Amino acid sequence: MLFVWRDFVSVYKQTILGPLWYLVQPILTTLTFTVIFGNIARLPTDGSPQFLFYMSGTVIWSYFADCLTKTSNTFVNNTNLFGKVYFPRLAVPVSILISNLVAFAIQLGLFIAFMIYFGVAGAAVHPTLWIALTPILVLTMAGLGLGFGIIVSSLTTRYRDLRFLVTFGVQLLMYATPVIYPVSAIPDQFRWLILANPMTPIVESFRFAFLGAGAFDAGALLYSFGFMLVVLLFGVLLFNQVERTFMDTV
Repeated sequence: MLFVWRDFVSVYKQTILGPLWYLVQPILTTLTFTVIFGNIARLPTDGSPQFLFYMSGTVIWSYFADCLTKTSNTFVNNTNLFGKVYFPRLAVPVSILISNLVAFAIQLGLFIAFMIYFGVAGAAVHPTLWIALTPILVLTMAGLGLGFGIIVSSLTTRYRDLRFLVTFGVQLLMYATPVIYPVSAIPDQFRWLILANPMTPIVESFRFAFLGAGAFDAGALLYSFGFMLVVLLFGVLLFNQVERTFMDTV
């Protein structure tokens, strides 16, 4: 729990707004997406209010992206701590997942508040019973973020350049995920590329559950969960293999 608290409070430490940034950041990002992709590019939103469509993608993608990018630097950033005392090394990246989960819960609550507001105002908001799957969606995202993060973190101890590629790669991956567009807007000949992305079913399922937009595909969601298990297992095996030489290479 000490790691969780440290990770949570250190993000916006010595800032004016402090934890309020957990609320400000998704709102500003959503407004930017609404103006650029909704009003200028005029991308479709499957009938959902633009603000809610982009905010749903922003909230769920931010959790995955933060889990991946922050865990990918964990072992290099904690070299001094690892050298002082022994403890299960996986506790550090897992604590990052939990602290990010707190931030995700705050932003999810904000999204639900906006969803209720738009619903009362008469907008096309149709939440479904699939909202009950939210814990599974979050678990799958966390597993993907942890798995990829551990893999990158293990390799970064030897290949430092990977640290600079992670942030860029995550940004590119966002555009290969239906965060700012629905899957229905992708031409048929390219749709398989988007569907191969394990984050696609998660984002689409989240939107369908809360907004009633798009479609729910149980098979695609099972694919994401299976993909997560493979990545997480490989990440743990790789980590265990290189753990003995961490202090010699970082």
